[in-house]
Amino acid sequence: MTEVVSLEDVRRAAVLLDGVARRTPVHSSRTLDGLVGAQVSLKAESFQRGGAFKFRGAYTAISSLTPEALRRGVCTVSSGNHAQAVAIASSLRGTRATILMPSDAPALKRAATESHGAEVISYDRYTQDREQLLASLSSERGLTVVHPFDNPAVMAGQGTVALELLDQTGELDAMIVPVGGGGLISGCATVVKSITAGCRMIGVEPLASDDVARSLRSGRRERVTVGQTIADGQQTPSPGELTWPVIQALVDDVVTVSDAEIVTAMRFCFERLKLVVEPSGACGLAALLAGRVQGAGLRVGVVLSGGNIGAEAFGALLG
Repeated sequence: MTEVVSLEDVRRAAVLLDGVARRTPVHSSRTLDGLVGAQVSLKAESFQRGGAFKFRGAYTAISSLTPEALRRGVCTVSSGNHAQAVAIASSLRGTRATILMPSDAPALKRAATESHGAEVISYDRYTQDREQLLASLSSERGLTVVHPFDNPAVMAGQGTVALELLDQTGELDAMIVPVGGGGLISGCATVVKSITAGCRMIGVEPLASDDVARSLRSGRRERVTVGQTIADGQQTPSPGELTWPVIQALVDDVVTVSDAEIVTAMRFCFERLKLVVEPSGACGLAALLAGRVQGAGLRVGVVLSGGNIGAEAFGALLG
């Protein structure tokens, strides 16, 4: 495998993010440990700037651009969390952001993105090719693409989640991470397998968008028709070109969960831990609670990747 991102890349990203990104807390629950028979550490990325882990990668990537690229501006495509992250990072680095966002993305995420000064352009995720739209936008306006996952600097920035978690918990036997395009899990797997090779790296997807799980089974990048799911941040048709070889080499397994199982995990976080977690952010915990990942007797780290959900949507799902 050609190395896309290295442990040193992640460590450099951590230095760059120091004092800019937040060092997010790790939560534990005796009730949770009892339910699954494991020692579980929950990394709450909902407390990151922008409410999700995405700020880490966006800021790392935008900070690596030349002054000329910053002057022209940046663009990306995102259902919300990466969009907010790019908008915040752009404002901090003095550049302008243009975001392609699905028309059915949560209104809260669109409003938050626009509040940081970004221009948002809607598209239909079910009938339009997001990558083609992004390429056209970049070409027409002369903007630099800050891809949500297929960017080595983004992957390195996301890997700082695992770097922090291992520093906070010590060695783990397994780390469970939500998977969309693969930026988070590829960055985290790079760290985990470099520092503690015996730790299993497990990804979790919604059943309605199981492209990475299918790809691991077949040994090649699979493309799926994106289905309806409450986990809007994980509705990707296929693993990234750059993230896929890292996933194939370093990720031990990818499992799937249903929307109902995701809601159960969201409810547990709210009622037992007083944490608000969005559907995609709860995927990893859902897999553990539903028994998709067996954690008995193990030290398990779970990344709660984000908490961006409006009060009405949150109440409707849990109600």
